[in-house]
Amino acid sequence: MTLPAHSEPFGGHMPSADDRQIANQLRRMLAARKSGGATLRIQETESKKPVETTLTPAMSDLFLELLRHIGSGSAVTLVPIQEMLTTQQAADLLNVSRPYLIKLLKQEAMPHTPIGRHCRIQADDVFRYQAQRDGERSRTLDELISGDADLV
Repeated sequence: MTLPAHSEPFGGHMPSADDRQIANQLRRMLAARKSGGATLRIQETESKKPVETTLTPAMSDLFLELLRHIGSGSAVTLVPIQEMLTTQQAADLLNVSRPYLIKLLKQEAMPHTPIGRHCRIQADDVFRYQAQRDGERSRTLDELISGDADLV
């Protein structure tokens, strides 16, 4: 999942070849151990003592998805769901223009908070709207496909 760039991923650069290689290596290691609960072992540089922690399935899935995007060369920025986004950030996340997003806000398609002449949208509300929109698109596409099947 590529998210709006309100902070610069990888120092403002796309992942380098080394970043991609390391991400793919870590992804393969986690995926191989995921079924039994991946144990992550990290060596601290100061104490030289290995530290172990077991990842939950949800944490493993999150890391695997993050590493998959980086490994494929996509820059990724994480956005906490409670983060307040600008209209441009929300539009970027939804892959729509800012004027179109403002039109959606005027139609009350999602909650927002006016701040002077501007407004902010909570990331969770953007994700909820996106899931609803994508679900409606999927249902419409399924209806079109089943309608075409009836014609054959």
